[in-house]
Amino acid sequence: MPAEDEPTPDQALPESPPRELRFAYVAGVTPGKWIRRWEERMPHVPLRSFMSDGGSQVSVLSDGSADLSFVRLPVDREGLNVIPLYEEQPVVVAPKGHEITVFEDVALEDLVEETFLDADELGGPEMALQVVASGAGLLILPMSVARHFNTKDTVARRLTGAPGTQIALAWPSDATDEVIEEFIGIVRGRTAQSSRQPSARQEEPKKAPKPDRRGTGAGAKKPKVAQRYAPNPDKGRGRGSRKKGKR
Repeated sequence: MPAEDEPTPDQALPESPPRELRFAYVAGVTPGKWIRRWEERMPHVPLRSFMSDGGSQVSVLSDGSADLSFVRLPVDREGLNVIPLYEEQPVVVAPKGHEITVFEDVALEDLVEETFLDADELGGPEMALQVVASGAGLLILPMSVARHFNTKDTVARRLTGAPGTQIALAWPSDATDEVIEEFIGIVRGRTAQSSRQPSARQEEPKKAPKPDRRGTGAGAKKPKVAQRYAPNPDKGRGRGSRKKGKR
């Protein structure tokens, strides 16, 4: 008689959920190309993505909401693997009608008398841009973020002399597996045939040797051997046997 804690043969064991890869990304990151490549190479592993704000870009990893996260540096790297990817161009955002509108590029040193707002103190870039539109001050943002929110009544110009920001890919140090490694390789631009991709390391079945079509029986014809030298027409004749012509 089976124990009470052991399942009986007619009881189906619960199946483990299928593997799913989840990643988060901050505003300004456009993950479309990586999603398309993943769907081409790993169609059997569902991929789910969602946007996180600056305050939760790392917490989504610690609370298990995401396996990986595209973050904007700097972040606390304790317990994380972090791979820097690319730098972002800074811009200065001002209300429409501001004097920077007549320029394509603006130097930071030319704006020393301006009032600058802090996006974090105002609840994030989206809310801060609304404050800029009211004429309360200027704002420095990554170009990708300014374009993402695209607030009316504001104008953005490239900013020189200001430090740029950097986008990186982060994931927990103790949570790396082949699925995560596959995604990292796609983000870093590795091809599907790269030896560093887990999907490319799978051994291909060895092909069976082709049968010998020449046969091994007694009646089998031996392969012809190419003759190395031309035959000598005088071979076998005695000395002086060549006919001499009449003089």
